[in-house]
Amino acid sequence: MEGMELLSFQIISAVGTARSMYIEAIQEAKNGKFDEAEALIKEGSDMFVQGHHAHAELIQKEACGEQTPFSLLLMHAEDQLMSAEAFKIIAEELIAVYKRLG
Repeated sequence: MEGMELLSFQIISAVGTARSMYIEAIQEAKNGKFDEAEALIKEGSDMFVQGHHAHAELIQKEACGEQTPFSLLLMHAEDQLMSAEAFKIIAEELIAVYKRLG
């Protein structure tokens, strides 16, 4: 596996891990473990950045004139990237709510 396939899997792997950490952070906050929740958000953000860098690499290649052929795998990677980003926002908001309630 190489090229676009590899980058797509790097995106999927990194942002999928990030999304899982954001969901776990919500559960920790729900149980009143706010330090753990914040640590998971930070760790998830670090993973998200890895996926974002792989995505940016694809965008840079296309901006330099390299054609990026349509791929279901790439479309899935993009979907996972957006999903993880949305989960981070939701997780941060829910953690803030749980803090106020606690």
